[in-house]
Amino acid sequence: MELATQIGGAVTDGLAYLGALATLGGRAAYFTFVAPLRGKPLRLQRAVSQAMQVGVGALPILSLITFFIGLILALQAAYELRKFGAMNYVASAVAISMTRELGPLITAIVVIGRSGSAFAAEIGTMKVTEEIDALETMAINPVHFLVTPKFLAMIVMLPCLTIWANFMGVLGGSLFGVAQANFVFSGYIRASLDALFLRDIVTGLIKSVMFGITITAVGCHEGLSTGAGAEQVGRSTTRAVVVSIFLVILVDLVFTTLFFFVSGA
Repeated sequence: MELATQIGGAVTDGLAYLGALATLGGRAAYFTFVAPLRGKPLRLQRAVSQAMQVGVGALPILSLITFFIGLILALQAAYELRKFGAMNYVASAVAISMTRELGPLITAIVVIGRSGSAFAAEIGTMKVTEEIDALETMAINPVHFLVTPKFLAMIVMLPCLTIWANFMGVLGGSLFGVAQANFVFSGYIRASLDALFLRDIVTGLIKSVMFGITITAVGCHEGLSTGAGAEQVGRSTTRAVVVSIFLVILVDLVFTTLFFFVSGA
C-alpha cells in the first residue's frame, strides 16, 4: 500500500505541475494574442529585447554545435551506406535527420541552457527580493509584465533558430560530402533539397514552437515558485533546466507519434 501511495502521490504531483504549466502558458497566450484586442498593449519593446537575448545571442554556439552534429551525422551515415555502395544518400540522411528531429531538438536544448535557466534565475531573484510583490502592489500583473514578452520572443525565435540550425547541419554534412563522398558543394545542397518535402520542414517548425512554449512555461513557473533565500534561486534554476529537457523530449515524442499516424511520415 505504501508503494501504491507513493506512486499515486507522484502521479498527482506531476499532473498538478502540468496543470500549473498549462495555466501559466494559457495566461501568457491570452496576454499575447487576446488582451491587445481589448486595450491592454503588448510590451513589444521588452519582447524585442528578449528576442535579441534568446535568438541573436544563441547564434554563435548554436551554429557551432549544429555544424559539428551535421558532420557527425554524415560520418555515421557514410559508415553504413558505404557497405551498400550508397554514399550518394549521405546528403539525404543528414537533411532529413536535421529538419525532422535534430535541428529542433538541439536548438531547444541550447536555448534551455541559455534562456530557460535565465528565465528561472531572473524571476526567482525578483521573487526573493520581493519585486514580484512590488509589481502586484502597483497593480501590474506579473504574468503580463514578465512572462508575456518571454513567451512572444520564444515562439518567434525558436522556429527562426531551428531553420538556422537545419542550415548549419546541412552545411556541416557538406564538408564530409565534398571531402569524401565525391560531391561538389552545389550538388550536395541540391541533393539535400531534393530529399526534403515541405512536411519535413513544417513538422520541425511546429515542434520548435511547442518547445518554445514549454521552455518558457517551465522557466517562468519555476521562477515564480521560488522559495525564500538565495539558495532557492539556484535550485529553481537547476530544476527548470532538468524539467525543461524532460518535457521537451516528451513533447517531441508526442508530436513525432502524432505526425507519424496523421501523415504516415
